Amino acid sequence: MLDPEVEARPWAEQLALDAESYKAQLEYVLERSPFYGERLSGFRGSGLADIVELPLTEKAELKATATSENPYGAHLCADPAELIRVYSTSGTTGTPSFIPLTATDLDNWVTGSARSYSASGLARGESLVSTYNAGPFVAGAALEAFDRIGVRHIPVGTGNSERLLLAIDLLRPDAVVLTPSYAAHLLEWAEDKGVDLRRSSVERILVAGEPGGGEAAFRAKLEKGWGAKVTEAMGIGDIGPSLWGECEEQEGMHLGARGFVHAELIDPASRAALPLEDGASGELVLTHLRHRAAPLVRFRTRDHVEVRSSPCRCGRTAPRVRCIGRTDDMLIVRGVNVFPSAIREVVSGFAPEVSGNVLVRPATPGVKQEPPLPVSVELARDASDSSGLADSIRERVRSVLLVQTSVELVPWGSLHRSEYKSTLVERRR
Repeated sequence: MLDPEVEARPWAEQLALDAESYKAQLEYVLERSPFYGERLSGFRGSGLADIVELPLTEKAELKATATSENPYGAHLCADPAELIRVYSTSGTTGTPSFIPLTATDLDNWVTGSARSYSASGLARGESLVSTYNAGPFVAGAALEAFDRIGVRHIPVGTGNSERLLLAIDLLRPDAVVLTPSYAAHLLEWAEDKGVDLRRSSVERILVAGEPGGGEAAFRAKLEKGWGAKVTEAMGIGDIGPSLWGECEEQEGMHLGARGFVHAELIDPASRAALPLEDGASGELVLTHLRHRAAPLVRFRTRDHVEVRSSPCRCGRTAPRVRCIGRTDDMLIVRGVNVFPSAIREVVSGFAPEVSGNVLVRPATPGVKQEPPLPVSVELARDASDSSGLADSIRERVRSVLLVQTSVELVPWGSLHRSEYKSTLVERRR
């Protein structure tokens, strides 16, 4: 453990400390944030046990308060002179959101990220290749976590697989950090080049940025192709990078940002609070506990997770989660919630006949769909379109996910590969 005193602290003790932090944080927010000052004015003095009584915060609500005079939004608490870093979102749906940090905010981000990544077994003296073109994005703070751990960091970036494999060959790193999609893409790319990644020095694949690293079949494919252990990490841009990190037991991601962030679970449809207990599933909701620049209270992450709170052999006591998809990617087919990543996991079980790449193509706009749900499944390299394969996949999906699909088998290479994040849903305009 990077910080044993914190990471192995009994969870009840952590919650008691968090309650004190939350009380101070709420007072700070009510005093300084116009957004929350108005929104939470009737909740002054509310304790952590009563946090479920507070309204949820939606990203669109925050963005709507941004102005030319205050581009950060009305939840800004710190004086602009206190800000030392400003990250932004990609702005693919319009103007990017700006995420400001004070010096203590940044230090807390790096501390939590370092705990999350060191959980994988990464340790001082080892070397790691990173593939994130972080630039203005929150992932840039996660890269500073590698300095905190003390590893020899080799940044390569995305989009140059030739340079990446050259770095692996010549510099012989112990680990590589990348998205699950890029890890899978590199397996195919290396095979085309006649390179066997199982012979490389890489012993750990650290994946983050999208769901997938925790899917059993997808993980098995990566581990077999790379000859390395796969663990995953997860962050939420508005809250912090790499908040969660998986240990070598590979039983879910521990909360590395414990003490800095409070986690809750809700039903995404009803918004009702759910107990954060072993086996529970729902949407993750997060609250800053010690944030100064633009703290958030009960922020909806849109990440749908499964919780594991049983003791972990690594000794870390924080709850663990496995992300099973984005609630904004979820489709509802005749009352059944369907995550595209869950369909991919079922389809991956048909390897080696399929490549593992899928694309869900809803027939109509919106969340609710009528069966059968169209799904394109890519065949493996040199595999033939056998008449019974599509039927077998359709039946397995129906049996496991309780959803009727229309399965179209497409040739190898038909579905787009990504050097960053994959698209699993193609919605009609």
